[in-house]
Amino acid sequence: MDISADPSRERPPLTLAIDIGGTKLKAGLLDHHGTMVAGPSRIETPPHPTPELVVDALVGLAMPLGPFDRVSVGFPGVVRKGQVLTAPNLGTSEWRHFPLAVTLTDRLGKPTRMLNDAEVQGLGVISGSGLECVITLGTGMGFALFQDGRPAPHLELSQHPIHKGKTYDRFVGAAALNDVGHTRWNRRFRRVLACITTLVGFDMLYIGGGNAKHLDVELAPNMRLVGNEAGITGGVQLWNKTLDSVFATGS
Repeated sequence: MDISADPSRERPPLTLAIDIGGTKLKAGLLDHHGTMVAGPSRIETPPHPTPELVVDALVGLAMPLGPFDRVSVGFPGVVRKGQVLTAPNLGTSEWRHFPLAVTLTDRLGKPTRMLNDAEVQGLGVISGSGLECVITLGTGMGFALFQDGRPAPHLELSQHPIHKGKTYDRFVGAAALNDVGHTRWNRRFRRVLACITTLVGFDMLYIGGGNAKHLDVELAPNMRLVGNEAGITGGVQLWNKTLDSVFATGS
């Protein structure tokens, strides 16, 4: 099924940007500057989010947004060569090696590029200079690094233990916020912030995601809160010519 734009129409390309989360699926239509021209549309992630159910839901989100020329996807896990390797908050066993990029290309009729969701959000907020770090606070904790505007090799820091066997995901994810409350959760985040600061030595840190609004933490001058909409608006950068080699080598 092709629900995309007429290729003969002369205009800059429009990008259908998709953000897959553990609790919500979002989609918006972006112009070539990354400005949203339709959407965002959002629905709850299916309770048992198999690849087939999620793909069907994404096609349903895309149809009302209008014509587009290409697709970008931010996925909450490790992705490589257009395939999902891990999906900690969706169910890795069912998603492992699922060819999501190719499947969406077939269903939507336009070429699809995919990166980890924190990397997509980062592309929407980074300056492109120096070592920049992005963390996202949502169902879990996303993490991405960029050197002079290009994604560094992906590190799944969210699945690394930080305290008493708890991973970053379990320590400061949405479930932890609900379980321990605002004050203790912020105390935990301060610990996370100290660890990441020591580990990475970033020039700038960006903090986003739906639960960033719950933060009550004093940030250093090289730390900044960013809007959650970057998880969609960063999608147009997947088609930036400076990233062509990233996808040519199968990221």
